[in-house]
Amino acid sequence: MQQTQISPVEIGTGPLTEAEVVAIAREGAEVRLSESARTAIAETRAVIERLADDPIPHYGISTGFGALATRHIPLDQRTQLQRSLIRSHAAGSGPEVETEVVRALMLLRLATLATGRTGVRLETAETLAALLNAGITPVVHEYGSLGCSGDLAPLAHCALALMGEGPVRDRDGNRRPAAEAMAAAGITPVTLAEKEGLALINGTDGMLGMLVLALHDLRRLARTADLAAAMSVEGLLGTDDVFAADLQALRPHPGQATSAANLRALLANSEIRESHRDPAACTRVQDAYSLRCSPQVAGAVRDTIEHASAVAGRELAAAIDNPVVTPDGRVESNGNFHGAPVGYVLDFLAIAVADLASISERRTDRFLDRARNNGLNPFLADDPGVDSGQMIAQYTQAAMVSEAKRLATPASVDSIPSSAMQEDHVSMGWSAARKLRRSIDLLTRVLAVEVLTAARGIDLRAPLRPSPATAAAIGVLREQVAGPGPDVFLAPQLEATVALVRDGSLLTAAETVTGPLL
Repeated sequence: MQQTQISPVEIGTGPLTEAEVVAIAREGAEVRLSESARTAIAETRAVIERLADDPIPHYGISTGFGALATRHIPLDQRTQLQRSLIRSHAAGSGPEVETEVVRALMLLRLATLATGRTGVRLETAETLAALLNAGITPVVHEYGSLGCSGDLAPLAHCALALMGEGPVRDRDGNRRPAAEAMAAAGITPVTLAEKEGLALINGTDGMLGMLVLALHDLRRLARTADLAAAMSVEGLLGTDDVFAADLQALRPHPGQATSAANLRALLANSEIRESHRDPAACTRVQDAYSLRCSPQVAGAVRDTIEHASAVAGRELAAAIDNPVVTPDGRVESNGNFHGAPVGYVLDFLAIAVADLASISERRTDRFLDRARNNGLNPFLADDPGVDSGQMIAQYTQAAMVSEAKRLATPASVDSIPSSAMQEDHVSMGWSAARKLRRSIDLLTRVLAVEVLTAARGIDLRAPLRPSPATAAAIGVLREQVAGPGPDVFLAPQLEATVALVRDGSLLTAAETVTGPLL
């Protein structure tokens, strides 16, 4: 991971924004603790230290954890208590989680520490910030979080690195022992004190981090879906009349209005569209649902994104720990670590993603069927029978849509009791987040197949020219992928198109004509 030149983000002056989370997690922006955060951390730590010698047990300070909370831990075993907590809870398994997800996890835990509600020492928060700034990323595994009592195992792997234990990835992606990477960066490992072990692992930071990254990606993909739909409407000789503002206003969903406005802008001044506008020459009364209802589906996706964004905003403003130190100095147990609010919207987004992928595949399939593509060759093949054209690209797309539909099954409806029935209802929010990431990758690839197919269909309408906006997108595509002709090795063309969808190049090209799409 290469650090960017983005300005450092100050932590503790207010809730992080989605853009700040993306900048730090994905682009390597630096973090700094604000002076107000430093003050709040120091003041709250004083509360914990006053309770450390109290003969009355205090959860997380002088007791065991979870179902073992009934045991009072003597003072001389408190350091071992914290060390044992982290070592035992760093019990993840499976593939490594992506660097950007782990960085988001670390950042959001740091943001909670900066609220002054957790009782950690300033040096602990500063060391976590130093790891982020040095590009040192703990190795976290796919499985281990139930999304309740926080993302325990993933956060414990991060806390383990803070102690100088376990494996990490350095800025260049090399796997190294944490102590070695920290020494090279001039960072001293932390010896955890009372309450700090719980404070480092008791949050919904992993699922929230993945939600914020997903929202960033889905906003771009929603606009790309409008571009793909516009290209399909154009290439299939569909009509843009149904996207008229007054028709859309009859059903006043904001996302639908936005999507329809994008489609009107993208299709403006298309020779292909104008070629069949005369009702005397065009006998089709209305288009299939996958064309006609594009803004209804893509609009509902947008509205779902905005609902999820509202939940993410509230979570970014939260201070999640258990126990928590209140502003008036009480140390109170609570249930704010339960991931239900985040888990629900992660599952909701996976449903929306699957449906957006599904309608995209239906538009692609219309291009390939001679009975429905309005005069184009079967499968858009150059010499049908000798050539198969885009036939198997649609197979690939259909397989990915089917996978997205399976991933739309909610994770948050499941619960498996844990910790000897003390933690008897959990959210599975981490699992919801992991499958949403896979769904977003699938949607990216599905849209790429539609763009590749629609671009070929539009090219085959020559000499009629497409709209300036879709022409600009096709121009960028043609720099990487050749136009119509005999069959070629198709997989590299698909991957090149996926890359252009993922990095936003096609969308940017269209927006040079339309202005920013929403």
